[in-house]
Amino acid sequence: MLNALSIRDVVLIEALDLDFGQGLGVLTGETGAGKSILLDALGLALGARGETSLVRQGTAQAVVTASFDPPAIGAPVAALLELNGIDFDPGEPLMIRRIVKADGGSRAFINDSPASASLLRDLAGHLVEIHGQHDDRGLLNPRGHRALLDAFGRIDTAPVAQAHRAMHAAQTALDEARTELDAAARDREWLDHAVAELTALAAEPGEEEILATRRQGMQRGEKIAGDLQAVADLLDGSEGGLARLRQAARVLDRIAGDHEALAEALAAVDRAITDGAFAQEKVDAAAFALAFDPAQLEADETRLFELRAVARKHRVQPDDLATLTVELTEKLERIDSGGAGVAALETALAVARQEYDRAADTLTKVRTEAAARLDEAVKRELAPLKLDAARFRTVVAPLGQDNWGGAGKDRVEFEISTNPGAPFAPLIKIASGGELSRFILALKVSLAEQGGAATMIFDEIDRGVGGAVASAIGERLARLAERTQLLVVTHSPQVAARGQHHLLIAKSNDGTVTRTGVRTLDEAERQEEIARMLSGATVTDEARAQAARLLEAA
Repeated sequence: MLNALSIRDVVLIEALDLDFGQGLGVLTGETGAGKSILLDALGLALGARGETSLVRQGTAQAVVTASFDPPAIGAPVAALLELNGIDFDPGEPLMIRRIVKADGGSRAFINDSPASASLLRDLAGHLVEIHGQHDDRGLLNPRGHRALLDAFGRIDTAPVAQAHRAMHAAQTALDEARTELDAAARDREWLDHAVAELTALAAEPGEEEILATRRQGMQRGEKIAGDLQAVADLLDGSEGGLARLRQAARVLDRIAGDHEALAEALAAVDRAITDGAFAQEKVDAAAFALAFDPAQLEADETRLFELRAVARKHRVQPDDLATLTVELTEKLERIDSGGAGVAALETALAVARQEYDRAADTLTKVRTEAAARLDEAVKRELAPLKLDAARFRTVVAPLGQDNWGGAGKDRVEFEISTNPGAPFAPLIKIASGGELSRFILALKVSLAEQGGAATMIFDEIDRGVGGAVASAIGERLARLAERTQLLVVTHSPQVAARGQHHLLIAKSNDGTVTRTGVRTLDEAERQEEIARMLSGATVTDEARAQAARLLEAA
């Protein structure tokens, strides 16, 4: 709730510090005393336009500070503060300060952190409701009527929200599947060709390295084939070195016994024969390893060049061709089976839509029933408020399909007809400010259990009425104040008597400067003020006695 308001240099207010309590607080004073200035000052703290005309003449700036106790910082307020980077402690008061300079411009602070006027306006709807002649927020805003009706009827919209999420998810899945299918279908001709080409190629991982290594070996073998043959001839030909060594060995073998040196010569020749044979064996092995078949070489080169060409075409490495074949084949299969997949998703969407329609249509029925109960509740409140000729109705109308959502298919708006035979129109179209305030009071009483802003202010709700109607207004205001903080600017003694706190707004003049002041009245002062409201400028004993009776009855 609003627990304090500090005002400095606003119009006729020089310095004013007010404390507010829970329940019903009334503000009274003679016409022209400055009650509107007090509301204008509070409006500044709530983001109203910072007009330089509000700055008291001869001063540099006007400053208004409003303090709200922690319970006012509900989830919506906390979310707004966090979103805008405003530090706050849920256990501490929320302080809003607004400064308007005489030379133009304004600044705002929330808990000493700079804030925009638009943020103040966003917060205002959760902190204070001001109902008066020119109010265009709160109950007058049709955008909030659906939520108010749902709260009144204790209607659970969760099944509709869940069904809407499911329908949205099904639609998204179908849209994505159709997009993928359409894109793939455009590439169908290319995919057919690519899969056919890759399937025919049948590339295997590592195949390129095998072919390249084998080709390189055959190319080396082709290059040194003549040299290998020449070495083989020199080693093992009929006139080759080994043949001659064997001949020498046979001769030495016959004569080796004739001299020791010949035996050594034979041994050396035998070793040469052994080494030559080893050399011949290695040459033969190399010749076998490097042997090549021109036809095989040509085939390997053709295959290698084909692998590399196809890999370049698809911008992959040759070793990735096998994986690419699998991927493109699967994509082609998805195209072939995509129609069935889309059909299944279409069926799922149709089922989700049926579920949403069922839940939303049920919600519409429940809302329509709740609207009838609300209409009856408001009707019971109108006659005592001297609005017995007026009619109220809650319109539950269908929204266009594009506007369906988690809250259903309905548009809800409160409408009234002020005179018999007059057409129904939105609340905001009512011309009379007092009439409008009483309509809002009737609605507020009917919706009382559903809560609202932490503080409500009614500005001259009793204008143009008196007697029993004023008493009815006072009784209903007191009833509302049991659930929320309520401040009322009133000219009615019957309403003023209902107040739990009474503030008197008065104008004074020291011969030089006119000032507006506000003070809290004690019980005796309350009786005197209510007596003044009853009798006018001259307060009579009869008026004091009547004031005492009103206070006692209240």
